[in-house]
Amino acid sequence: MNNNLVNHNLVDIEYKEIIYELRPCLDHDGNPVEGLNNAWIFLNNPKQYNSYTTAAVKEIILAFREASNDRTVVAVIFSAVGDRAFCTGGNTKEYAEYYTGRPLEYKQYMRLFNDMITSILHCDKPVICRVNGMRIAGGQEIGMACDFTISSDLAVFGQAGPKHGSAPDGGSTDFLHLYVGIERAMQSGVLCEMWTAYKAKNIGLITEVVPVLKVDGEFIRNPLLITDKWINESGDLVYGQKKSGEEYAAGKELLMNGEIDLTPLDAAVNALATKMMYLMPECTSKTLNSLRKKKLEHWNQNSQTNRDWLAQNMVTEARAGFRAFNEGPKGNREVDFIKLRQMLAEGHPWDDELVEAILPK
Repeated sequence: MNNNLVNHNLVDIEYKEIIYELRPCLDHDGNPVEGLNNAWIFLNNPKQYNSYTTAAVKEIILAFREASNDRTVVAVIFSAVGDRAFCTGGNTKEYAEYYTGRPLEYKQYMRLFNDMITSILHCDKPVICRVNGMRIAGGQEIGMACDFTISSDLAVFGQAGPKHGSAPDGGSTDFLHLYVGIERAMQSGVLCEMWTAYKAKNIGLITEVVPVLKVDGEFIRNPLLITDKWINESGDLVYGQKKSGEEYAAGKELLMNGEIDLTPLDAAVNALATKMMYLMPECTSKTLNSLRKKKLEHWNQNSQTNRDWLAQNMVTEARAGFRAFNEGPKGNREVDFIKLRQMLAEGHPWDDELVEAILPK
């Protein structure tokens, strides 16, 4: 063994905003393999649904670089703490209280965000997104930058930009149509429709869905969803849709009384990582990079100009939308869209008067 190997990391870092762990790879029999690891990167902000702060984004960039350089690492697992959210995107409190109205500051933040996406797409190791809860907005974007996704069946997937003053230009307008086609991308990106994990699997967005709710000692599928049939009498696809009426109420009671146990999710993630170990490492890396080219074509073409627009948007719609989300009462965190459109139609400028007029009361 050569003890004089060069360290190619940019810096040595003590992670504070995220968790970085090396866990032993497992062989086909589930036994730890000496000298080989998977790198587990966890977002660690569960109280704010694992939204990423500026400081966290910096650490994520360095964590992916470290995992990519680590000669012992076979695969990278990107996940988050808890069972409610993988990630809901950028930290809206930080957005509302610091970045709104400050486009030059947000432009620098977006340089970091872009580097975070690129660090995932440039990782020399396969990247598995372990979805432990909702994957929304920027969380959806960093998730789609990964190579594979294995999800809890309690998770939901979607975008929120046009509802809250932004556009999904941190990756979704580049990647989403590659997964699900143009019209479904419109439904998610423009209309902000949410998809269940089963629908996400069915339309090709994710790799695998795993039940994680334990009731009376047994794992059951998400009781809020229809999971026992595909087509109704009218010929509509209903698999993965929400139940209604009494069925939904009964499912909600099961959910409330059950226990969320992510052990099956971890088992599925480890099983996929084990498959990676039994492949030629450089052939695997070359195949990953060749298949990532389609994502990178769109990303490299658009990310800088999208950054410019997102920065300027902090003076107008984002300025109002993020404040509404941060300051509005629970259940009422959107601007008054009708009032906004009426005032703009009258030629009202984007000023403090307009913003105050449309914030939720």
